[in-house]
Amino acid sequence: MDWIILVLSGLFETAGVMMISRWHMTKKGFDLLGMIVSFMISFVGLTYALETISMGTAYAIWTGIGAAGGVLVGMLFFHEPKDRKRIFFLLLIIGSVVGLKLIS
Repeated sequence: MDWIILVLSGLFETAGVMMISRWHMTKKGFDLLGMIVSFMISFVGLTYALETISMGTAYAIWTGIGAAGGVLVGMLFFHEPKDRKRIFFLLLIIGSVVGLKLIS
């Protein structure tokens, strides 16, 4: 269950990053509220996961999900470049997260 919470927390981290971009473009209160709520849920979930998962592993996985998710959201919804180098390094992040899970 803790791993599921950790992954969900990483996804909320990604949502928070997406809301930062939306709020920066629109300056709407809804986007600011979405950003705050997403990051709050993300931090609460990370805190819960840290009760049973080691800090180094949990933080690296949480950050990796947020970073990879932020890159994917940027490429899919905010017209950021989709060149081979970016995709290669994105796959390295994802592979590292999977590797940390496999050895934990």
